This record gives sequence, C-alpha cells and structure tokens, in this order.
Amino acid sequence: MIWIAATVAAAALQVARNGLQRSLMAGAGPWGATLVRFLFGLPFSLILAVVACLLTPGARPSFSIGFWGVAAAGALAQVLATAALLVAMRRGGFAVATALQQSSLPLAAIPGLFVFGDRLSATAWIGVAATSAGLAALSWPRRGAAGERPATGAVFGLASGLAFGFSLNAFRRAGLELEPAHRVYAAIVSLCVVQAMQAAGLGLYLAARDRAALRAVAAGWRASVGAGFFGAAASACWFIAVALSPAGPVRAVGVIEAPIAALAGRRFFKETLRPAQILAGLAVLAGVVMTSLW
Repeated sequence: MIWIAATVAAAALQVARNGLQRSLMAGAGPWGATLVRFLFGLPFSLILAVVACLLTPGARPSFSIGFWGVAAAGALAQVLATAALLVAMRRGGFAVATALQQSSLPLAAIPGLFVFGDRLSATAWIGVAATSAGLAALSWPRRGAAGERPATGAVFGLASGLAFGFSLNAFRRAGLELEPAHRVYAAIVSLCVVQAMQAAGLGLYLAARDRAALRAVAAGWRASVGAGFFGAAASACWFIAVALSPAGPVRAVGVIEAPIAALAGRRFFKETLRPAQILAGLAVLAGVVMTSLW
C-alpha cells in the first residue's frame, strides 16, 4: 500500500525537521522557527510540483473557490499547529510533545467521518481508540519530566494535534477539489500552493511585527535549509498519503513518529521514558496496525 509507505516516510522526515526547528527556537522564537518550515521548504516543493506536472500531462487542475477556501483554511491551521508544537517541545520535552501532537488521530478520523464522509471499518475504529488511549498514557505529564513546564507543554501539544487534525482533512479536500483523477499530482501541486501562502503570510506578519525573528532565521540559514528540505519532503509524503487514503488511517499509521521521536529525544536531547510509557507505546503500535486495515 503506497499510502502506508508514504506515511512512514513522512513521520521519519518530520522528526528530523522538528529537531532542526527546535534548535532554531532560542533565536528565532516559535513563529520564526515555524516560518523556516514553509519558506525554506518552498523551493523544494516547487521542484516537486514541476516534476509532477511533467509526469502527469493529462492532469486538468481546477483552481476553484472551493479549492482556495479549504487550502487557505488548512494552511492557517498548519501554521498554528507547528508553532504550538514547537512551544510544547520546549515546555514538555521533545518526545512527549510529539506524542501529544498525535492527538490529531481521533481529531482527523471524526471530522473525516462527519464532514467528508470517509468510512472506516469497525476494526479501524477500534484501532483509533486503542491508539488514542495509548497516546494518553504515553504522554501524560509527570513529575521530573523533561522540559520546562510539562503541564502547559501538554496543553500546547493537544492544541497542536487539534490544528493538525483539521489541516489534514482540509488538505485532503483541497486535493480532491483540484484534480480528483490524478491524486498524487493534486497532492504535490496543493502542497506547493499551500506552502506559498504560508511563507508569504507568515513572512509578512514577522516583517511587520518581529523583524528580529527574521534576522535570526537568516543567521541560522544552514539549519533552516535542512529543516526546509525535510519539511518539504515530509509534507509531500503527507499530502500523497491523504490523497490515497482517508485522514484517520493516515494519522494512525503516522503515530509511528512517536517512538521515532522518543529515540531521537533520548539520543539528541537526553530525554528518557518510563516503562509504563514504553508499554503504552506498544499499545499505540497495535492500534496503528488495526487502523491501517481500514
């Protein structure tokens, strides 16, 4: 299944991007570090879009009002989600914030059902429930946790998941509005349009309100280029996955990001997890397998 491979690749690439963005937080702040993802990722997205156009000569994109509406809504939600995630990483720890971000799983499956009419099997819904329960145990704030303020870190992590869940469904709808007959092409072109809106909007906001953040982004251009590359590659994989599958199963398989982030947090940020959290992680993986059978 192509969507599963795309989702696993997106999760791994996203961990790399998040790590690089976190390193930029000290100088650029959450909004500057968020801009990095979109501004430095845009050139790579443009290259992908050109390749997609060349490989899909029969595509007939429709840039309708419906497309622009859901694309803009998803773009704004993703900007807010990224900023909230970066704050959660500082306050609650890298691994825990990444796990809490996965709360977008039920928040992607439920709107997918009621708003977009995506249908999941009973087994898949049990997987959604198991994954959500495992995430709650895995990421519950505890005394001595890594991070400055674990409780508020949890709040920002959940807010991030909420916004990511909404944006994922919006991007799925944008691709279907653009070109339903060529979904991979539609996903990549939608990504390019969305990132252009995000880079322009957030760039103008910082130019007016926080030019120091822009200077910090420029000064850390080496890490910014790396974050942009990983961000564009991760986003392309996410867009392709939701073009081929409902958002609920995609977010469920994407939970594989949590154990990857736990390993990265231990290796690069000296964070540790309790045995109970490791068991919860196994429950999450079981839920992922069940959900992928939608």
